[in-house]
Amino acid sequence: MKGWEFTDTNIPLKLVEKPDPVAKPGFVVIDVKAAGLCHSDVAALEDPAWIGIITAHPMYMGHENAGVITEIGEGVEGFKVGDRVGVCPISAKLSAETGRSWAVGYQCDGGYATKCMVPEDCLVPLPDNVSFVEGAAATDAGMTSYHALYVAGGAKPGMKIGIIGIGGLGQFAAGMALIDGCEVYAVDISPEARKLAEEMGVKEVYENVLDLAPAKCDVIVDYAGFGQTTTDALEVVNDFGKVVVVGMGKLEAKINTRSLILKQAQVIGSCGGTAEDIKAVYDYFATGKLKPLLHTITFDEIPEGLERLKRGEVKGRLVAEI
Repeated sequence: MKGWEFTDTNIPLKLVEKPDPVAKPGFVVIDVKAAGLCHSDVAALEDPAWIGIITAHPMYMGHENAGVITEIGEGVEGFKVGDRVGVCPISAKLSAETGRSWAVGYQCDGGYATKCMVPEDCLVPLPDNVSFVEGAAATDAGMTSYHALYVAGGAKPGMKIGIIGIGGLGQFAAGMALIDGCEVYAVDISPEARKLAEEMGVKEVYENVLDLAPAKCDVIVDYAGFGQTTTDALEVVNDFGKVVVVGMGKLEAKINTRSLILKQAQVIGSCGGTAEDIKAVYDYFATGKLKPLLHTITFDEIPEGLERLKRGEVKGRLVAEI
């Protein structure tokens, strides 16, 4: 097999060939068909702090993957050769066993490669009417946005939902909320993002979070996380409402405790998600109504794709077809 290998911070990815993996007990090998590109991979290539998280380097990068099972390891019972699957980035089983987060593309070779070996508990069946590109995008952007909105935020059909940041995650959340019949309000400083939100069919689009005040949203999810966005979200959320913070544009925000107390509101952090969340996103895709902005590139274009992410040139999500 071949793949794009990460060796260390500030060293470009290198195309490296390795022997094909052989499925270990509890693992399967997949032919990778699509791999999503993520800003966290850009950060890992620049920030030395990531070396403490990426314990398997040198290794192939890529934690947003979908493909076809080609080999089954001993003890794997829920899947078979030929199954189409998405791969949850984090193994709950191995995280519990090792006492730390265990993730594909961090603790083992990832999917910027032609093949990938992953634990069974990471596998999510991919419906036949959901493409591999959609399947890969759902494993991080879809999963994270769903978990924030529905698990942390408790969103339900008919609620008034505020979405701050109509980027790779926010567009997933807005799309799913609209499918569920929610009244969706979007906020973004980018004119292009606001135009996208309008085209999606949200009720109102704003440039400033404070403009959400008349909507009295039950749940506001801050996918931008630029400090002031979180501060302002608490000011405009409805009484007994929830502000869910996902974005880490800035790592601090000031909270008006008077508003927090008198509104009896909640400010909740949300990070990542589970295989069950990915399955839920696949169900939305299967309706044919969830259509996030996805751009495809080739396997050979992965390094340049990461550079495009770094330069801020990508609207939506970037996925490599392999």
